[in-house]
Amino acid sequence: MIIPLEQINKDTLTAIIEDFILREGTDYGEIDASKEDKVAQVKMQLQQGSAVIVYSELHESINILPRDQFNNEDTEQY
Repeated sequence: MIIPLEQINKDTLTAIIEDFILREGTDYGEIDASKEDKVAQVKMQLQQGSAVIVYSELHESINILPRDQFNNEDTEQY
């Protein structure tokens, strides 16, 4: 299930993004970016619609995915 950004408190959104960028394996390329820059990049992608916040009822978890990846996944797992 996609969670609309308008339904997420500003501080909660920042916490979700920070959790996402701190996960092992998140790749930002060869350029070393600060945590604040990474948060801003992800927030921009969410605002532009190229990424979405999804809630998985199955796993009871929240994740950020590229919109096209979410559209191609089995939606029952989200």
